[in-house]
Amino acid sequence: MKSKPTESELEILQILWEHKKCTVRQVNDLLNDKRANDKKKIGYTTTLKIMQLMNEKNLVVRDDSNRTHVYQANVSEKMAQSSLLERFLDTTFKGSAMKLVMQALGRSETTQEELKQIREYLDELEDKSSD
Repeated sequence: MKSKPTESELEILQILWEHKKCTVRQVNDLLNDKRANDKKKIGYTTTLKIMQLMNEKNLVVRDDSNRTHVYQANVSEKMAQSSLLERFLDTTFKGSAMKLVMQALGRSETTQEELKQIREYLDELEDKSSD
């Protein structure tokens, strides 16, 4: 992914991943619904401008065959997560996955079920690397 989404763009992408296709009005309403308890409502023109910029960056595609433009994500959720995680890992943990995992496990209450799933995943990774 060439262009990494900003925080605001990521919020919009999350809506588009969930709803597949939306107009700017729908995205704006959904953004503001998420912020129901927050006083910082987002104006329609702000959402429109962000989505136009996202279109220029190829993060979304716009169908303008009708009077109302409909947008959809042009990057997969998995691709965006991978790209953002890579950037976060590089800038925050100097590329060390171990440091990230140790920090994450050390800061929260990890349940026994989560630990079991982590062990199973690690076992799978070990099996793959020994092949």
